[in-house]
Amino acid sequence: MGSYGNLARRVVATDMPIMVQMQELLRGATNCVSLAQGVVYWQPPKQALDKVKELVWDPSISRYGVDDGLPELRAALVKKLRCENNLHKSSVMVTAGANQAFVNLVLTLCDAGDSVVMFAPYYFNAYMSFQMTGITNILVGPGSPETLHPDADWLEKILSESKPVPKLVTVVNPGNPSGTYIPQSLLKRISDLCQNAGSWLLVDNTYEYFMYDGLKHSCVEGNHVVNIFSFSKAYGMMGWRVGYIAYPSEVEGFATQLLKVQDNIPICASIISQHLALHSLEMGPEWVTERVNTLVKNREIVLEALAPLGEGSVKGGEGAIYLWAKLPGGHGYEDFEVVRWLANRHGVAVIPGSACGSPGNLRISFGGLTENDCKAAAERLKKGLEELVTNGLVQDH
Repeated sequence: MGSYGNLARRVVATDMPIMVQMQELLRGATNCVSLAQGVVYWQPPKQALDKVKELVWDPSISRYGVDDGLPELRAALVKKLRCENNLHKSSVMVTAGANQAFVNLVLTLCDAGDSVVMFAPYYFNAYMSFQMTGITNILVGPGSPETLHPDADWLEKILSESKPVPKLVTVVNPGNPSGTYIPQSLLKRISDLCQNAGSWLLVDNTYEYFMYDGLKHSCVEGNHVVNIFSFSKAYGMMGWRVGYIAYPSEVEGFATQLLKVQDNIPICASIISQHLALHSLEMGPEWVTERVNTLVKNREIVLEALAPLGEGSVKGGEGAIYLWAKLPGGHGYEDFEVVRWLANRHGVAVIPGSACGSPGNLRISFGGLTENDCKAAAERLKKGLEELVTNGLVQDH
């Protein structure tokens, strides 16, 4: 006993989180700025933080709460889902962030050995959630070369030909890692394909408020659809860990099974964090969109920094906080090599596309820095990419 061989095979076989790898990389790089992690630069609303400060001494804050969330927060979220997301037949469970929401759903909907569908480039944590729960048959579909939209024709073929039919299909809208927005018509087609095949559709709407160029976010609803949302990015609550699941109210037994999983993982999301979420929600979506609008300039700055990669090499950015950039071909180096080189030689961190199932690309986040800091980071990135394109991975001697 006590040997490596006695560790769970499904966890040993799970990818190492790219953010952990990035943290290790950044520890070794001096004076490195990050365009890597998916965070925003703002904090939660001051009014909400002030209200929560007063609650610290309330005994209820230190006790367990109801498993599926504070009743007043859930009621506010049901109202929000109706008014903002056009979801009228969904019940709510509050979770410790959207990642935990995703794991709850995988454990509730999938058995080890089931097949599931994702689209590349995919969100790395979702992929890992499948791996560590024993789902080894992860079918990764292509995105359109032009738009990176999920390929619905491929999905139709897979759902009609695979035996057994994949249990679950998942998409992120707008996308992480690409920042690509899935138009309502395409989302509806994906939903209809899942319904006809008898598959669940899990949509991650973490970046629902992060839409640019006049685009509007939309959701789909049905007894085969589960939606995930998050407070982390919208209200700058990354460290407070609050997300929520909107699941179909009419599916018998769904809530009961979900509660089993919830009670065994967090019991309930942090009580003080839930109060902060409720008071933040009272600020309204306008509070969020006002801040999201400041990211338009950041997106421009980073787009300009990516210019050395050439025309047509950058995709996405219609929503979320990401741009997706293709590295120049023909050099034979790996994207993680480029990421390490950019961090050590040019002092700027980005995410390798191989972590998202699409080697030879980079994910660049433009949400975590104020405009001036973003400019400074973008200058380093541009200088690094210019050197990469002109001379390759130049090493100091």
